[in-house]
Amino acid sequence: MTTNYPSTKNITLTGFMGTGKSTVGALLAQRLGREFIDMDTQIESHFGKPIPQIFAEDGEPAFRVAEAQLCAQLAQRQNLVISSGGGALVNPQNRHALAQSGIVICLTATIDEILQRVAAMENRPLLNLSNEERRTRVRNLLYERRHAYAAIGHQADTTGRTPEEIVDDLLETLAGDCEVAGMTRIKVQSPTNDYHICIGEGLLAQTGTLLRNRNIRPGSAAIVTNAIIGAHYADVLLKSLREAGFEPTVCTVPEGEEHKTLATIATLYDQFIEAGMDRHSPAIALGGGVIGDMTGFAAASYLRGCPFVQIPTSLLAMVDASVGGKTGVDLPQGKNLVGAFKQPEVVIIDPDVFETLPPAEFRAGLAETIKHGIIDAPDLFDQIEAYGPTSLAHMVADAVRVKVRVVQEDPYEQGRRMVLNFGHTIGHAIEQASAYKLRHGEAVAIGMVAATRLSANLELCSPQLLQRIEKLLQRVDLPTRAGDYVSSSEIEQIMQYMAQDKKRAGKTLRFVIVREIGDVDIIDDPGAEIVQDAVQYVLA
Repeated sequence: MTTNYPSTKNITLTGFMGTGKSTVGALLAQRLGREFIDMDTQIESHFGKPIPQIFAEDGEPAFRVAEAQLCAQLAQRQNLVISSGGGALVNPQNRHALAQSGIVICLTATIDEILQRVAAMENRPLLNLSNEERRTRVRNLLYERRHAYAAIGHQADTTGRTPEEIVDDLLETLAGDCEVAGMTRIKVQSPTNDYHICIGEGLLAQTGTLLRNRNIRPGSAAIVTNAIIGAHYADVLLKSLREAGFEPTVCTVPEGEEHKTLATIATLYDQFIEAGMDRHSPAIALGGGVIGDMTGFAAASYLRGCPFVQIPTSLLAMVDASVGGKTGVDLPQGKNLVGAFKQPEVVIIDPDVFETLPPAEFRAGLAETIKHGIIDAPDLFDQIEAYGPTSLAHMVADAVRVKVRVVQEDPYEQGRRMVLNFGHTIGHAIEQASAYKLRHGEAVAIGMVAATRLSANLELCSPQLLQRIEKLLQRVDLPTRAGDYVSSSEIEQIMQYMAQDKKRAGKTLRFVIVREIGDVDIIDDPGAEIVQDAVQYVLA
């Protein structure tokens, strides 16, 4: 792959031990025809002994001094691929020096992935411990270094990926998006087209560049939003698009789930025609999940399909609705009963929009974020439970990666993707029974409690897990009971709503159960009494 990145500028890979810096760096240098510098190897050569011996005989301070001197020296050179030590760029001066000489990319991985990789490594003085002590040490070190790693302008997750796949992704960054600083880019593979989810503060003002980098043809474009969100962010988006050569028109729809209907979609078609939209014109969703669902469905059906761009403005939409290509509208009989799969060309997530997001809406998004932690990201769950995420951008990225992994395994919801419905089967029914007074995320929080209660009653998880999940939801001010919104006398109505659930298999309801954090499964109808008990538990 060719790259637009200047050959005179260095490329520095940093991140925690075990994230793949040396292996990926050497391969990247080979692909680009550059000299590769492994800083740890250079320091060992300088001292004439391996790193554990340096720490034992000279001490860590002497190692860090040599590390700083080497960073300053490398910053004066050109056309290098540099692999830094795990702690080298924790020092702000080192970080600044190497950033001045070129692009710096932080490689990341989950704690489990790091432990698996370092188990086979030698020369790791900070991890000369037992297995359990290693886990604690890695967790503590990542916590200590979280702000330094978060300060790196570009992030690349290496979990579950081969060095070749990681290098391919880095080359894509160098080929197009390297000029957009402060961005984490997550690649999504789908049957129809691969696309990127771009996450970073200030990205809304870079939308035009990001679209041009993805060969979306300048010309007419539709920004679909509502009056409230448009008042905050439409001008920034319009300016960015116009500077990139687009001719955007703002198309408005009413606010609220109750307007997610075919009648509203018909008004969008009229606005698209008036805006001069053709098959190459992007329909850009600027808003929450409702806006995204409607814009995606309109883009899938207008002129038999036009490009679709997602710019979610709520946490819920960022971590859930923006991934997977599911679009649709509601019918009186239920949510999302009419829709289509429409993959976006790009998803642009700017956490700066949280400044105007009502606290209750942010909390609703936290429910889906916690759900993703329960499904497949114990590190994310632990962070929220213990000391909080490194940053909002990192929390969103961690949650998004869960959905990306699941959706890539099952793009058309034929099997594995069902695990994303943890808490949804009962939650959706309660949401409907509340006449949508409950926000979707709030209903999911209650539904997760019910699903965990169901799992505990089936002896598939411990009662302590139910208490742990409830405690975390309560701590972030999410509801764990629906009694304020739905009467316990409505249990039969809730059961009827579940019977209409679009995810059922024939007449059989399917439930996602939890065994441990990060370990969920799918079971068929566990029995009416078990389900009723779970519903009654959250109606109390």
